[in-house]
Amino acid sequence: QLQLVESGGGLVQPGGSLRLSCVASGFTSEYYSIGWFRQAPGKEREGVSCISSITDNTKYADSVKGRFTISRDNAKNTVYLQMNSLKPEDTAVYYCATGSAYVCFDGPQARSLEVWGQGTLVTVSS
Repeated sequence: QLQLVESGGGLVQPGGSLRLSCVASGFTSEYYSIGWFRQAPGKEREGVSCISSITDNTKYADSVKGRFTISRDNAKNTVYLQMNSLKPEDTAVYYCATGSAYVCFDGPQARSLEVWGQGTLVTVSS
């Protein structure tokens, strides 16, 4: 059974950092593109970042470019999202997701996103 589990969320002050982890089980994550998404209260889910299978090419939303970095550790079957210079508007539940046909240009509503984690809450506040 394919499964993703996120962790690493929490409360952080503006300007602070967090590293989110997305641990995959039931499949070898390096052969899958993995996306990070977030949903703030009252807002639609949006794409944050993505790392492609095999090539490890990365993609970022304009709102997080230069502040967030996505990476993967294949030995741990884990994808990370390092978040620096956090802002209050980064407050949201963060999810990782994937699918056998998922590619990094697919949006959060794509049918290719077959597997979602349970989410981890990030709160940026003073």
